[in-house]
This record gives sequence, C-alpha cells and structure tokens, in this order.
Amino acid sequence: MSTQVGYKGAAPFTRRALGAAVFVLALAGGAGGAIAAPPAQGAAAVDPAWATGLSSPRGLKFGPDGYLYVAEGGAGGMNPAPLGDYGNCTAGLTGPGQYYGSNTGSRISRIDTSGGVTTFVDNLPSSGAPIPGPDGLVSGVGDLAFVGDTMYAVLAGAGCSHGVPDIPNALIRINADHTWTQVADLGAYLRAHPVADPTDPVTGDFEPDGTFYSLIAVRGDLYTIEPNMGELLKVTTDGAISRVIDFSAALGHVVPTALAYHGNFYVGNLGRFPQDVGSSNVWKVTPSGNVKVDTTGFDMVLGLVFDGRGRMYVLEMSGGQSLPTPFTGRVTRVDPSGKRTVIADGGNGLFFPTAIAIGPDGNLYVSNQGFGLGAGTGTIAKIDLTD
Repeated sequence: MSTQVGYKGAAPFTRRALGAAVFVLALAGGAGGAIAAPPAQGAAAVDPAWATGLSSPRGLKFGPDGYLYVAEGGAGGMNPAPLGDYGNCTAGLTGPGQYYGSNTGSRISRIDTSGGVTTFVDNLPSSGAPIPGPDGLVSGVGDLAFVGDTMYAVLAGAGCSHGVPDIPNALIRINADHTWTQVADLGAYLRAHPVADPTDPVTGDFEPDGTFYSLIAVRGDLYTIEPNMGELLKVTTDGAISRVIDFSAALGHVVPTALAYHGNFYVGNLGRFPQDVGSSNVWKVTPSGNVKVDTTGFDMVLGLVFDGRGRMYVLEMSGGQSLPTPFTGRVTRVDPSGKRTVIADGGNGLFFPTAIAIGPDGNLYVSNQGFGLGAGTGTIAKIDLTD
C-alpha cells in the first residue's frame, strides 16, 4: 500500500494535489514537452481542441437552446487571503501557501455547434494558489446546471479564505440579462453545519469556504458536491440548503468530486495523493443518503455521465497513475452488464481533463487542459461516439 499524504479537495481538489500535478507537469516540460501515450485500442474519434481559448475549464452542460455552456475557473487574482489565526477566513496553509483572489476573474462561456466560443457571463470571482495571477492553480465557477430555461452555477473560488471576502462561495442564478443573483450562501452553510471530520487526518488541511466541484439539477432542485469536507448538498431554487450525505462520516476522506443522476446519485472520487492505482471508485447514493460501492478500479475520477442506453462514462484525470500526470486522462464506458471499454485516453490528447458532458448529438464533450497551464490554454475535446 502506498503512503497517503493527504491531498484533499480544492481547485479542483487541493493546493497540495494541484501542486503535485504542476510539479509533474514541470518535469514534463509543460504541454509541449510531455509525451503522449499511444491512443486507446478501439478508441473513438477525438478532437482534443474542438473549442479553444478557455481558462481552467471545469463543469459543462448543454442548455435547452442546444449550445454548450462551460464554467471557467478563470485567471485567479492578486488579492491575498489573510494568514494567521483569522477564524473562518483562513484556509489550511499546510500546502504551498495562501490563495490570491479576484472578484472578477472567471466567467461562463457559450460554445456553438462549430466550437465557436463567446462569453455568456463575465466578471465572476476567481482565486488561485500558490502564486498570484493566471499561472496559479485556479478555481472560479465550478459547474453549472439548468432548471427549465434558467441557468444556475456554483462558485468554488470565492470567499474570504480564497481572497474574495466580498463574495461567498454560493449557488447563483443567471438572469436573462446575463447578470447573476446569489441564491444560497454555501460557505456559510458549511461553517454552520460541519461534517463529522472536516479536516484532513494527516495534514489538517481545511477550507472554511469549501471548494465546490459538480452541480446537477434533479426534479427542479440543485445538487452539488463539496470535495474538501466531503459532502453532497441539496439546494432548492429559493435557497434552502440541506445535506444528502456526509461522505467523511460514511467513507472517510475520499475527496468526492464527480456527480451524476441515473435513478440514484452516482459519485466518483479523486482520492488522495499519491494513491494506489485503481483505488478510486464510483458510489451509488440514494436520495435518502444511503451509499454503497457501484464500480471500482478507477483513478482520480472528475466526471460522470450516462447516455440514453444507461451506459456510464467515467472521466479519469490520470488513468493508471498514482499522481496527476500529463497526457494520461481517460474516458471509460461501463455498460449495464459491467463490461468496460476505454474509448479515449492520453493518446487522444486528454491532458488533465476536468469534466464531461453528453450532447444532444450523442457525442461526449470534455473540459481539457483544465489546470496548471495558464489562462487561455484550456480546450473542449469532442469524442465522437458512432456506435
């Protein structure tokens, strides 16, 4: 068994986790210096740069208008979060250092059917660590979802501990004029309703404002995952917040990240680094909060989606690795029978992928080059499913 050193959830998982990823990236010489693996056997046709020019792309969803909408972590900021004993305003500083934030560093982009990108909502908060500016490990808008024709989004890089004291991590509603309105203060809920074990048992890492990752809509309500403390929250469109499950109590510090719904909730986890290969799982969670293992044997899961035939697609940030490694992203299809097929991987250009969606055309879309490469370097990969 490998030694667990306690990387937990932030931007998208933790500063330590991202620090490890960027360290590996630096050894590889950046995107240009890394060597891609051969494509997966039987892989689908993949365009790793179907859309370009994004900054730390995260969650993505197709809207009722047929366009793809992407939450971007953004460019980070220059405003340092306070250090020292400042109560709820100080994140655990056992990683590379404090966050640097901005009230206006991230955005939501809209992508047309040919891959053209336009800004849909601008001037959303963003933060990064361990260095200020766009080359930090950046988080901003974590994900988005639609209830009817109305877009909602979850903020992941805001709050005092991220250098954005004026704006909390929150569920927000996007208005018809492309402005936004806060619906629920998620950071305040976390502090008022602590999980059973909110800090990493090895390092003591703690994010008082949370680092929300996935957001989905189910029967008119919103559900979001917070990886650092480890919980699944339900948020109504009028702002009522309740906890579905405390993963820290049920499973320990597994760092849950990916969330999908297919009759029940399905949750994938990133894990803590370095990790044993194949130690990430997908769990099935009932609406009442009962949890059991559904599928095992993955690595650093950051995305889940189901197609119309009940097949689950699992996005791994670094398949077959114990640490984040360039050009080792992987998408595995799991049939209802349990059969697994790798349909895209690092040989197809999957480089630190962070989220996955299925389009009205039946193809898969992946947020690619999602962190560690600087502002404007992110892409959307299109995976053509022909069967």
